[in-house]
Amino acid sequence: MTTEQPALDLDPDGLAVRREVLGAEHVDASISRADAVTADFQELITRYAWGGIWTRPGLDRRMRSAITLTALVAHGHYTELEMHLRAALRNGLTREEIVEVLLQSAIYCGVPAANSAFAVARRVLAEPDPTD
Repeated sequence: MTTEQPALDLDPDGLAVRREVLGAEHVDASISRADAVTADFQELITRYAWGGIWTRPGLDRRMRSAITLTALVAHGHYTELEMHLRAALRNGLTREEIVEVLLQSAIYCGVPAANSAFAVARRVLAEPDPTD
């Protein structure tokens, strides 16, 4: 397999939402690293996660962020949690609401998982607000 950058067929609506939620710098960096191994995955998440789910009208982005944080805690995906904590702030969750989501997660996902999540949140919430 070659590692040169292939042409990507990225869903425009999904790409727009992905950039708004995660930040253009993060998304552009992820896309620029796409190669023969990861190109299909970049297309998949842009089309289905961001274009198919995050663009649906049934939930606002704040609610989607709260759900996403909980799911990431439940499965121990702390690198993704870090990225989505920043996204949650961009989507309008307050720092206090994020703490409440993590406390709720402690009960339903487990205290050890929430303990690790709080360690990640402590770092992220100490950063300047990404919406400024």
